[in-house]
Amino acid sequence: MWGQPPRLPALSAAAGSAQRSEARSRLDFARKFRIAYPPNAKLLCRRNRGITPIKKKGRLRFGTMHPLDNVVWTALTTRQANLAESFDQARRFAPEISAIGGFLEPTSRGYESLAGLLSPGKTVNLALDVPYQPRPGWNLILGTPMPQMVYEGNGGSLAPQSVSDQEIVTLGPADVQEMMELTSLTKPGPFSKRTHEMGAYLGIRSHGKLIAMAGERMKVPGHTEVSAVCTHPEHTGHGYARILMTEVMQRIRGRGETPFLHVREDNVRAIELYQRLGFARRVLLHLAVLRKV
Repeated sequence: MWGQPPRLPALSAAAGSAQRSEARSRLDFARKFRIAYPPNAKLLCRRNRGITPIKKKGRLRFGTMHPLDNVVWTALTTRQANLAESFDQARRFAPEISAIGGFLEPTSRGYESLAGLLSPGKTVNLALDVPYQPRPGWNLILGTPMPQMVYEGNGGSLAPQSVSDQEIVTLGPADVQEMMELTSLTKPGPFSKRTHEMGAYLGIRSHGKLIAMAGERMKVPGHTEVSAVCTHPEHTGHGYARILMTEVMQRIRGRGETPFLHVREDNVRAIELYQRLGFARRVLLHLAVLRKV
C-alpha cells in the first residue's frame, strides 16, 4: 500500500545508536522512493489548468513535427539556410535560385513577412496545407493540389537501368542555358539559373543536345527532394525519366537519406511512374503561386 511513511520502530535504551541510525536510514529511503516512483494516481496534473495527465505507459514524445511538415520553412531554416533570404517569419530562396518561399505559419504576420521579401509584381510559390484563401496585398496566379510523395521502397525498384554510365552526365554552370530551355519547354516546376546549386543534377544527351534531366532540390534533415524530372517532347517513351530518377535516388539513399518529391495531382502519368519506383503519397499539399500587388 502507498500510504503514510513507515514509523520508526520502538527502541530500547539498550538498542544503541547503531539501531537508531539504521531505522532512520530505512525511513529516509522510503521517503525518497515515494518521491522518485509515485503511484499512478500521483502522476495526474490538475485538469482545470488545461494540462494533460502524464501517462506512465509508453514514451513521452517531444518535437513530433515531421521534417517534411512545412517543408519549405524547414529547408530554409536548416540544411539550406545558406540559400535563404529572410524577413521576420518568412523565408525564400534567393530569386536566382528558386521562386519557392514559405513562412513559419500561414497567419497575417506570415504573409506580411513574406511581402517584405518581394517587390510589387514579383511572384512566389508556396506549398500550403489547405487551398489558398484570398489575402490583402496578393493575387493568386495559380492554385492546384500537389501531393507530397515519399520513397517507401527497399531499393529493389532502383535496379540499374539499360543506359551506360557514359550517357548520364553531371550538369553544372556550363549547362545552365540548356537546363533552363528544357525546363521552360517541359515545365516540371520553377527553375532558375542557379537552381542547380541546390543539389546534384544529372542529364542525358543525344548528339550533344540535352534531352532529359533530373536532380535534387529542397533538403531537410534526413530527406532530399527529387525534382526537375523532365524529358524533351521529341524524346519521350525511352524511359529516360526513370533512368535519371533511379540514379538520383540511389545517390540520395547512399547518403542515408530518404527521397521525396512533389507533383501536381493532375499529372497522372508522372504519379504512376513515381509509384512504380516505390513512392507513396504522404500528404496532399496545395501549390499557390502568388503575385505581390
